[in-house]
Amino acid sequence: MSFLAAALSRVEDPQLSEELQERADLVAHKIKFMDMVPVCLLDTTNAPVYILSEVLQFAGAFLEPIPDGAVYLIYQQENRDLTALMREVPVMLQPEWPAVANNRLILLNLDEYRWDRAEGLVELIEDLAEMIHPGHFVFGKEGSKWIRFEL
Repeated sequence: MSFLAAALSRVEDPQLSEELQERADLVAHKIKFMDMVPVCLLDTTNAPVYILSEVLQFAGAFLEPIPDGAVYLIYQQENRDLTALMREVPVMLQPEWPAVANNRLILLNLDEYRWDRAEGLVELIEDLAEMIHPGHFVFGKEGSKWIRFEL
């Protein structure tokens, strides 16, 4: 059983459980027809972050541990909001990284998600899908929980 299925099985309200399953199924159906995208998750020291590796798969991506092989770079740091990340991340960027050269940088405030619960996990999957597959998904959290960062 996947961690998503396990989280959904713990939802006590049958109507909410069904709604969350439908939302997760919508993302799964769309990404079935897309290529998996290599994404590198980094903290503010440029160290790889592995905490979302399984979640990324549900959003149509796979974890790339080094920035050189990633289409997208997602920066996140525990206890850092988007404003703090905007101040800290620019000095971390290397111009030779493909994601930097192609302006595919995302700042994520993971603290805003309660992804230990099914509702927050589905929301995180939706938002990651929107980040990684722009134009295919629009869930409306850009600007509050995550942003595209342009140089």
